[in-house]
Amino acid sequence: MSHTAHIPSHRKPRQRASKSALRAGVAGGVLSTIAVAGAAGPAQAEPVTQTIEMPTITSGFSTAVAASAQATQQVALDLETQADEDAAAEKAAKTAKKAHAEAVRKAEAKKKAEAAAKVRAEAEAKERAERASRTSERTTLSASSGSSDSGSSASAPSSSSNVSGSAASIVAFAKAQVGDAYVPGGTGPNSWDCSGLTQAAYRTAGIDLPRVSQSQSTFGTQVSLDNLQPGDILYWGSAGSAYHVAIYIGGGEFVGAQNSNTGTVQRSLDYDRPTGAVRVL
Repeated sequence: MSHTAHIPSHRKPRQRASKSALRAGVAGGVLSTIAVAGAAGPAQAEPVTQTIEMPTITSGFSTAVAASAQATQQVALDLETQADEDAAAEKAAKTAKKAHAEAVRKAEAKKKAEAAAKVRAEAEAKERAERASRTSERTTLSASSGSSDSGSSASAPSSSSNVSGSAASIVAFAKAQVGDAYVPGGTGPNSWDCSGLTQAAYRTAGIDLPRVSQSQSTFGTQVSLDNLQPGDILYWGSAGSAYHVAIYIGGGEFVGAQNSNTGTVQRSLDYDRPTGAVRVL
């Protein structure tokens, strides 16, 4: 091989002149900037030991936070006001509803009270009329108590043709008490118990009966229930220990002061079949 033969070079190729000039210019600018900064600054720079506040940024942020807090407070106040208004409206609605219900209740109570008062007034008027009728009938009985048997018989239209005057008087008195109240121990003139009524009825005929039903059930002659006559005393229970008495008025019916629920009534024997009977007349 020739010593003058071409040997490839390991050196980098030269850069273009334009790139070299650009790099030189940049480096020169950086060095110039450093030099100017060094000349303008103090000869010996001190290290920074404090944080420099940024008043403009901090003041703006505080203003924004304050505005946000105020807006939030206003929203909360508005919500609270709305809640109060809703609660007040609900309370007012409940109060109005309650007042309406109370007004309806009072109106209904007033209506019922007026109806009850009307019924009571009618009942009292009827009772007064009945009492007046009974009083008139009692007066007639008292006036005719000394009359003859035939005359007394005419005052007992429900009695049979062979009823004596005393029996007619007893029956008429008993029927005149129908509707009177039953009161334990009652002896009239407008309330009775069972034996008080029979005793008073017999007194119109001039006969004094024992006061209680047990004694009345043995005062006289025992008779069969198939052979009753007006004026006979009916009893319930056994003779001598009867718990209830009444007066047979003829036609299969009796009058008695039954109980506090019914008062003095006129009923068929089938309504409450008696145990036995006694004849006093």
